[in-house]
Amino acid sequence: MALPRTLASLSVRNFRLFVLGQLLSVTCTWMMVIAQDWLVLDLSGNSGTALGVVTAMQFTPVLLFTLYGGRLADRHSKRRILILANAASGLLALALGTWVLVGEVRLWHIWLFALALGTVNSVEAPTRISFVSEMVGSELLPNASAMSAAYFNLARVVGPAIAGFLIARLDVGPVMLLNALSYVATVVGLSMIRPAELHLPAARPTKARVVDGLRYVRRCPDLILPLALVGVAGLIGFNFQLTLPLLAKTEFHTDPAAFGLLSSALAAGSLLAAFATMARRGRPTALVVTCSAIAFGAAEAVTGLAPTLPVACLLLTLTGFAMMYFAQASNHRVQLGSDPLYRGRVMSLYTLIFQGTTPLGALLTGWLAEHHGVRPTLTTAGLLTLTTATLTLRPTLRRPPPPPSPDHSPYAPGAWQDR
Repeated sequence: MALPRTLASLSVRNFRLFVLGQLLSVTCTWMMVIAQDWLVLDLSGNSGTALGVVTAMQFTPVLLFTLYGGRLADRHSKRRILILANAASGLLALALGTWVLVGEVRLWHIWLFALALGTVNSVEAPTRISFVSEMVGSELLPNASAMSAAYFNLARVVGPAIAGFLIARLDVGPVMLLNALSYVATVVGLSMIRPAELHLPAARPTKARVVDGLRYVRRCPDLILPLALVGVAGLIGFNFQLTLPLLAKTEFHTDPAAFGLLSSALAAGSLLAAFATMARRGRPTALVVTCSAIAFGAAEAVTGLAPTLPVACLLLTLTGFAMMYFAQASNHRVQLGSDPLYRGRVMSLYTLIFQGTTPLGALLTGWLAEHHGVRPTLTTAGLLTLTTATLTLRPTLRRPPPPPSPDHSPYAPGAWQDR
């Protein structure tokens, strides 16, 4: 199947099936996010703290169980794990949607659902990220990773816009049920993947201990910088699930459709960044990771000063571009510097740092937004990210490239040289 270079990974049948199922499911998941957040604000009287608690409940299991999820991914079939995880997520969405339609939902019901969904995601996320390399192989991994970011952000553009329209006309319950139904597409797509065509390691580790994965990362200093910057951004900079509904409802005093517009603007910028990274073939340098983090922090800081909704949408598009470019650069630097035998555990650590810091960040962001306003909260988060990334810039420029590894495998630590 001949495809342009930017779409090369779609020439792989297994990956095409994966993308088609994910595109529908992730679109409906973003619809669910909008519906859930709007419902929380309605039930809590526009409380930023209540919204922060929901986010914290959803991401706390990531903090607790993701490393174990990476261990499972290295020991067992990633495809089977993903089938089970998506089926469980669909059942949870079905339960909550039914609860909203037939009963009087309370805040603690939503917190309980967020906690259960977060537990499933703590296993699904590192497995899904590391499964991409098994579908396409190392040569097409950067393109496939960028393609994954593209469908994810296309869903972020389309999903919130559709959700705002449907919530205004049908309320939140039907939107949640649509999300539950969408998981069928993901499960079917994963079931049709041919295991014989996967790029599997020669042998799976029999123990795959979490501590061995941590020791492996410690022996790879070139992985530390992107993981550290991702940790800072995840803690203080990536809390848009919380800040955008507050910005729409408390600053611009708009309806669900406008909230969806803000989310779509952020996603549109992210989608453009994903397209921009599709042509990447090698491992990005540490300088690329650092500079993209600086750009993201600056864009987020300025977004907090937006005087009107149209200006906020424009700035969020720029913020989304910088955010996704940074996320992709750090993801590619970590994945392409990891041995396949450890990749599930390495990417579970990446997921833990990327998402596991969200509970603390969400609670802090919610408290700051409620007591000081969402605008100062956005600007402060951006400035802190900008400052942290800037402090790492000089060591990055001074650090010499690592010496060639005696192991000529492309997965050996140091085998991918900085360019």
